[in-house]
Amino acid sequence: MNYNMILTDKPSDLSLTDNVSGWDKLAGKSHLSSFAAGNQNRPLTTLLAQCKVFKEELFMTPNTNNPAGNYASVNGITLYYEIHGTGKPLIMLHGGFGTFEMFAALSPTLAEKYQVIGVDLYGHGHTALTDRPFRFEHMADDIAGLIEHLGLEKTDLLGFSLGGAVALQTAIRHPERVNQLVLISTPFKRTGWHPEMQAGMAAFEPSFFMNTPIYDGYLHVAPKPEDFPRLVANMREALSQDYDWSKQVSALKTPTLIIAGDADGLPPSHAVAFFTLLGGGLKDAGWNGEHLVPSQLAILPGATHYNITFRADLLLPVLAPFLNK
Repeated sequence: MNYNMILTDKPSDLSLTDNVSGWDKLAGKSHLSSFAAGNQNRPLTTLLAQCKVFKEELFMTPNTNNPAGNYASVNGITLYYEIHGTGKPLIMLHGGFGTFEMFAALSPTLAEKYQVIGVDLYGHGHTALTDRPFRFEHMADDIAGLIEHLGLEKTDLLGFSLGGAVALQTAIRHPERVNQLVLISTPFKRTGWHPEMQAGMAAFEPSFFMNTPIYDGYLHVAPKPEDFPRLVANMREALSQDYDWSKQVSALKTPTLIIAGDADGLPPSHAVAFFTLLGGGLKDAGWNGEHLVPSQLAILPGATHYNITFRADLLLPVLAPFLNK
């Protein structure tokens, strides 16, 4: 789950199109500033309203290297996707109520080395809502269908929040399609979220989002803008369902990078438990790293559920060595 772009302050020096290479930024030359934290206890409606300027300046800025999107008929729906760059394919899955634009701080740099495939998940953005039930498993099958549609044997998969749950289910249900998995702010069970996050998901109402960038963005790109109340109802119902994927995660063979903020919607202890299910942190790695497991864990300092996808200064140095393996 993700309330999408909940920030009280604009970045003081954020440029996605300057002359500094994204991979130079990875090497320590980044001038990306930190974002304000401490929003967790603010009323949701207040936070949504206050991020309007940030949304307009970052996400509505034209991207001259943004080709027109495409649609794939998969799993009974028409799924929207964009392709940027060339190289090893990397599918990126956004958080709840968002679109691929959520990764605007990351995708241009990643597209310098990878074929970035950005998706608008079922019912989100350019991908229309249908009468199909809203389930993680169905959306995972959408992604597997897209990989097949694109003629790819397998891809790396990166997901944030809702997109992380879909990415995880894709690896569980279609392991032959996933090379490496990156999960940002993603629990392996519903109770992994902080209690206030669980309560918030069960209380979604369309009125929460009116006069916010989330609603404005939906109206701008959705095939049927009038479906927004139905999307909210579908999300509320789906995210209120209990789940626990501990057994499936323990059996997962896909190398997985777990990333969470130290002030995220889930406690760092849950991310550690996730890593442990994958065999990590159970013993000393050994002098030569002989006991390292294929999966990795990163807890990012000062990162919240609402700013973590914008923290390219923290994310890219962690992503690069994992994706380059």
